Amino acid sequence: MTSVEIEGVRINLPTLAASVREALARAGRGQGFALFTLNLDHLVKLRNDPAFVHAYAAADLVSADGAPVVWLARREDRSVERAAGADMVEPLCAGAAKAGLGVYIVGPGPAAQATAIETLKGRHAGLNIAGAETPMVPADLSSFDVAALARRINASGARLCFLCLGAPKQELLAAALKPLCPAVGFLGVGAALDFISNKVVRAPGWMQRSGLEWVWRLMGDPRRLGLRYAQCAVLFAGLAVRALLKPAPRRPAHVLEAAQ
Repeated sequence: MTSVEIEGVRINLPTLAASVREALARAGRGQGFALFTLNLDHLVKLRNDPAFVHAYAAADLVSADGAPVVWLARREDRSVERAAGADMVEPLCAGAAKAGLGVYIVGPGPAAQATAIETLKGRHAGLNIAGAETPMVPADLSSFDVAALARRINASGARLCFLCLGAPKQELLAAALKPLCPAVGFLGVGAALDFISNKVVRAPGWMQRSGLEWVWRLMGDPRRLGLRYAQCAVLFAGLAVRALLKPAPRRPAHVLEAAQ
């Protein structure tokens, strides 16, 4: 698999298709995993949150989410494309329905979850939602009964679990659940079900493709996201300068010959 390192985090899923393929393959084998989607907000949090660093150390699979992270990754490997958690849910549900793999869902809220499940079942015939719940997950998991949740997930027979809690809660929970559910793949998918249920309107496709989805989000919630995006901008500026000053990776001889 592709392996590109950014600020100590190894991206090993180059595309959305590769992410879905690898997740389904592992789920089909009953091989548990944690899949995270690296973005600038995560990189900011990783500088100041030891618990988040620990959670990322437990991630088996990491994709590049967001135009800035994709740009940084492509400085090392041109094959890297954006693979956001919100874009993985539909193809994973399609593959799970075809392979008979159960899916467990945690979050986001009762109304959005119920509507999203109904929508997903309508789109993907035979999809088995093995379990779903909307617990109040605190920022500090020491006050949350992770073991009880793990028992429910294991008892359901699910092989994929979507955590729709936002960062860093979903990554912290995935890292805590992973050793307790060795046959389950945990994916942090953020607002995916909010989008599917239309509780939250996602940016138009052209904004997603052009790397401007953050502008759409900022316009929708400037008070909550203003400081976060400012911190992301400062971090990206520093990383971009460093990337531009770094010599471009040398291509193998056989690639150079093929290009001639």
